[in-house]
Amino acid sequence: MIIAISGLTGSGKNTLGSLLADKLGCKLVCPTFKDLARKEGIPLMEFQKRAEKDPDIDKKFDELLKEQATGDCVVTTWLGPWMVDADLKIKLSAPAETRARRIAERDSMELEGALKHVKERDRRNRERYLKLYGIDIYDESIYDAVLDSGRHSPEELLEMVLGLIKRRE
Repeated sequence: MIIAISGLTGSGKNTLGSLLADKLGCKLVCPTFKDLARKEGIPLMEFQKRAEKDPDIDKKFDELLKEQATGDCVVTTWLGPWMVDADLKIKLSAPAETRARRIAERDSMELEGALKHVKERDRRNRERYLKLYGIDIYDESIYDAVLDSGRHSPEELLEMVLGLIKRRE
């Protein structure tokens, strides 16, 4: 079974994905632009600006994702539900302020800067994916479930997803 978990910046997709992959005993597929930026030795937003000018960056990233998402796995990327043939597609949502607080804690940022970062990344990614693929990351019609990660803990979200899987079997 392939499970794709998506969500905006700081929604908790990697946290939930890791818990779910551990619980199910399957691999976690979570390539990130953060990792690529770190590898290039540049800030994330600078790498994202490069991707806006060079569509091959996204295309290569998404091809790599498709290659890695085989067998039983949990995929945690923005475009996972559109890029892989997932059996279950989950979106995590939370208010921008909640997501910014998480980013601030995770990346040791001031809350105000984290909120600006979250909003800018969301906007830039939406524009880029619309232009490149015609995908609107705000469109929730593709998902089997939209879960509120602002109101529920990662452990509660894990139980919800396990319940969805059980009902499908």
